[in-house]
Amino acid sequence: MVQQPASHRLAYALIFITPALWCVNYLVARWSPGVVAPNTLAFGRWLVAALLLGAFTAPELWRQRALLRAQWQRFVVLGALGMWICGAWVYIAARTTTATNIALIYSVSPVLIALASVLWLHERFSQRQALGVAIALAGVVHVIIKGHWNALGDVQWVPGDLWIVATTTAWAGFAVLQRRWPTPLGTAAHLCAVAVGGLLVLLPFTVWELLQPGQPAIGRQALGLMLLAGVSPGAAAFWCYSYVQRQLGVARASSQLYLGPLYGAAMAWLFLGEPVGWHHAVGALLILPGIWLVSQKAGGKSPAS
Repeated sequence: MVQQPASHRLAYALIFITPALWCVNYLVARWSPGVVAPNTLAFGRWLVAALLLGAFTAPELWRQRALLRAQWQRFVVLGALGMWICGAWVYIAARTTTATNIALIYSVSPVLIALASVLWLHERFSQRQALGVAIALAGVVHVIIKGHWNALGDVQWVPGDLWIVATTTAWAGFAVLQRRWPTPLGTAAHLCAVAVGGLLVLLPFTVWELLQPGQPAIGRQALGLMLLAGVSPGAAAFWCYSYVQRQLGVARASSQLYLGPLYGAAMAWLFLGEPVGWHHAVGALLILPGIWLVSQKAGGKSPAS
């Protein structure tokens, strides 16, 4: 039996650790109301992440300064999608929806990425993948309407769920644009540049938010949430994901996405006391197989590593 290299053993371990790092953001989102405003929290999160990433990638960014000047608009667009919409809007959503709902709805992002890839990148799409889209979207709707299909017209739509649907769509755009805009930058340096672009977009919204009457002051709790969000679901989770992708390939790295809803529900129950209902369980049983089907290529194999 061939002994696996230590780098691969670490990568396999990170497959099970990284989703927990991502899910910390859902807890931060639920802890933030009354402590820090959404845009301010997102700005603080990505400022922390940018500083951490910049400390390791500053030489590379300096060498590529001509590229950064030439393509700054791309980093701003990616920052608007990934750091503003997929950052601040998640915190807005958490005012009215649960961390479990956020995790489950967000988990459908690979489905939307696959659809966007067909429309924008002209990638092939099999009948099996189409079935996966239908199943996963049914799971998302099941969670949103709390399983009340027989009284669909009477369902009270929670605004937070719709905010998360919007952020999930933005994340699909973020992912596809990264494919369309290849870059010679390393993974961490690219994330740092995108984070700075996101900070530029977030800055006016943050200033406007801080000037509004009745907003909570930035105290120790707010700074703690910013630090936690910047380190765990910001720099650390992204670095771990990138490490797994380098060691094991894209297909195996994407398997982390399947664990997100399960980790999110478990962490919300453990740390927030959120009850897990049957509609969550049924939704997960639809979403997870749907995502798996969408991740398959026409021949039935996972995307190439």
